[in-house]
Amino acid sequence: QLSEDVERVSENPTDEREGEMEVHEDSSSVILPDGELGTTTPSLRFSKTCLKNVFSVILLFIYLLLMAVAVFLVYQTISDFREKLKHPVMSVTYKEVSLYDAPGIAFYPGKAQLLSCKHHYYDHIPPLINPGQPGDIECTTQRINYSDPFTNQTMKYALVVQGPRDVKKRELVFLQFYLNETDQDFSAIDYLLFSSFQEFVSSPEKAKFMKDCESSYSSWKFSGGFRTWVKMSLVKTKEEDGSETVEFKQETSVVNYIDQRTQPRSDQLFFVVFEWKDPFIQTVQDIITANPWNMIALLCGIFLALFKAADFAKLSVKWMIKIRRRHLKRSRQVTNHIN
Repeated sequence: QLSEDVERVSENPTDEREGEMEVHEDSSSVILPDGELGTTTPSLRFSKTCLKNVFSVILLFIYLLLMAVAVFLVYQTISDFREKLKHPVMSVTYKEVSLYDAPGIAFYPGKAQLLSCKHHYYDHIPPLINPGQPGDIECTTQRINYSDPFTNQTMKYALVVQGPRDVKKRELVFLQFYLNETDQDFSAIDYLLFSSFQEFVSSPEKAKFMKDCESSYSSWKFSGGFRTWVKMSLVKTKEEDGSETVEFKQETSVVNYIDQRTQPRSDQLFFVVFEWKDPFIQTVQDIITANPWNMIALLCGIFLALFKAADFAKLSVKWMIKIRRRHLKRSRQVTNHIN
């Protein structure tokens, strides 16, 4: 009987080995705590692990890309903030008023003389009764001599008149000048606008005040033989150091004056009207649109996202290492049981 068994084993050695392999595989499936080895094949188990690893690598690259985008946003935010600091934006605001501070109108008539000056309301100027003849001067005027601020050698004569105030009633100032003789082909009178007639009156040094005004403000002209209509608007500009400068913008329209005097004359008549264009004072200032608090909040959010992405990438790497170690441990266990 023993010899028959030996002969049977010698004839079928592979069957016995396969039986032992099956026994060992069954025993390994029982010994391992994780029951997946007994229910799934090694090829399926390897494919799942591979998919997990590939998915982890893709996720890691996505978060690295997000980190790169966050770094770029930080750089772009800082660059935009510096650019906005260098180039402030001009802000224009309008303030409506019913009364202006009466401006000063400085005339440089030369040989011409002032015939009449009146304040009218509601844009109504009655016709002149005796043009070219002295009339009523109902305006507040001041006469002053001062040296030219640009040469300091020639003396200048200025007639300063108080301008209109009441913009609600459309107050205007109408002036008439007369020039008897002129040796030029055309004749004109220069004038200068400055912000406050009251400041000129209360100034202890009026000559210096006028020199400063002439240095700061522009001058214009109106011609003889016409009625010049000047509509003023006030522009205030706030500088970076906090100071405020004032200048005038004006719209000028010219209407031909028909001289109906009987005898032909060689003299010239000048007519000029001053009024406010609208009740709005325009204020111009430079503002910086870059808000440092907004930039700080944005940078905090970006850095928080960076740290979160770095933390997630770190956890992903640890998870991949853990999965790899678990796979190697299972492989070693299977090999040991097979051996």
